[in-house]
Amino acid sequence: MKRFLLVKEIYLEAFRNLGNILLQRSFKIFSWFCFIMFFVVLYAFVFRVVTGFPFD
Repeated sequence: MKRFLLVKEIYLEAFRNLGNILLQRSFKIFSWFCFIMFFVVLYAFVFRVVTGFPFD
């Protein structure tokens, strides 16, 4: 737990002074892109499992 709190504090301090609005927006866009890509991959996997794709 102590290690988790230390990593959390390092993360918060690293991104606390991110004042550039362009940089903040690009991180937000990139994170939404990653979430969307994750759900596309999840959908493709579930589709393959439901249709009986042989994973050999």
